[in-house]
Amino acid sequence: MKYDVTVIGSGPGGYVAAVRCAQLGLKTAIIEKYNVLGGTCLNVGCIPSKALLDSSEHYHNAAHTFKTHGIDLENLQVNIGQMIKRKGEVIKSNNDGIAYLMKKNKIDTYFGLGSFVSRNVIRIAGEDGNAQEIETDKVIIATGSKPINLPFLAVDKQRIITSTEALTLTEVPKNLIVIGGGVIGLELGSVYARLGAKVSVVEYADAIIPTMDRSLGKELQRVLKKTLGFEFFFNHKVTGAVNEGETVKVTAENPKGETVTFEGDYVLVSVGRKPYTDGLGLENAGVQMGERGMIAVNDHLETNVPGIYAIGDVVRGAMLAHKAEEEGVLVAEQIVGQKPHINYNLIPGVVYTWPEVAGVGFTEEQLKADGRAYKTGSFPFKASGRAKASMDTDGFVKVLADTNTDEILGVHMIGPRAADMIAEAVVAMEFRASAEDIARMSHAHPTYTEAMKEACLAATENRAIHI
Repeated sequence: MKYDVTVIGSGPGGYVAAVRCAQLGLKTAIIEKYNVLGGTCLNVGCIPSKALLDSSEHYHNAAHTFKTHGIDLENLQVNIGQMIKRKGEVIKSNNDGIAYLMKKNKIDTYFGLGSFVSRNVIRIAGEDGNAQEIETDKVIIATGSKPINLPFLAVDKQRIITSTEALTLTEVPKNLIVIGGGVIGLELGSVYARLGAKVSVVEYADAIIPTMDRSLGKELQRVLKKTLGFEFFFNHKVTGAVNEGETVKVTAENPKGETVTFEGDYVLVSVGRKPYTDGLGLENAGVQMGERGMIAVNDHLETNVPGIYAIGDVVRGAMLAHKAEEEGVLVAEQIVGQKPHINYNLIPGVVYTWPEVAGVGFTEEQLKADGRAYKTGSFPFKASGRAKASMDTDGFVKVLADTNTDEILGVHMIGPRAADMIAEAVVAMEFRASAEDIARMSHAHPTYTEAMKEACLAATENRAIHI
């Protein structure tokens, strides 16, 4: 078989790229190493973690807030088996949905390890040992990423686990030690803390979610400690972990250089992810690598070999599913001669804890470092009528705007449905709106999004109405 475009990897970047290529009239194939479509995000990442986050949040509310709402329950208990089963059903539904999209768009699907034989020939090695080759004019590499393993801390997938194993536990940990205070560790830590686990976060840096606006991490730390009993140990350098059967002992150096020990029944290693390019045979096509195991690409996401592109977690930039999707569309449209663009500064980041955390644009720390004149407007959810009604009063919305032009430079929020509300900020900033533009737009009452309007009012001559 010969194709116009072959996509290697069927995660959000890969399958979206394939669909867009097919929409544009290109004969398209997609290759997936595993026996289901969807990649990490759908099978062992974004989707299953959100399923468990939702289930655990329902339980937590039933245990802690239902009585206040006038709902009395007796003998409330966790059925972890049912939670995991439901998560699997959510995954399968999405698997089936992507398979449908491939069929609908007449995209040929191959299962097996795809690797370059040459620039235009791809070998597909199936699990059954059989292999076949296809010819292709263009290739889009979308093989994603995998968890980083620490060389001095072996993951045994029993007691010392990664996010993949954390999604399939058959019991609620009594004491869960999370190594790493980033997005994945905090989300999965929240799942099990809501279900009754004692969660301790051991972080090398001096704050959680350190790449986001510092005010967000500070508030999230406060809320997780208050509502879920999280403990945080910052500036701690983990040096090892030992599985002792029913428990795991983690050793670390504290800020004073002293050796300290943490003990739990599970340890979640969540220190980031790295590009996954194993077995691709990039050298056979002459594709050059960049820094930190990433594939080197130009501004058009094309490698040094004309016609071979790479997107998503295997190239520079944030490892986010929606970033990969945008890149998949960009490459597809470039192949047929269109001129799409991506503003990487306006790709939002989200943490799906509760309250949710989201940010887009410049952080306050970045603006200070750049010496740019800016002003700030903030509005707390404790002053929101809608948030009071739902008992979700933690958090705030913060807007950063240019002092001279009033153009919105960054929006950072922590609160109820922040993951959805950040879209308003992205739209505003894509059209280079001013804080006053948003402040003068009508927002339905009562809604959480009124906090965005009020924060913009606060940034506009301190005109917030409800504080």
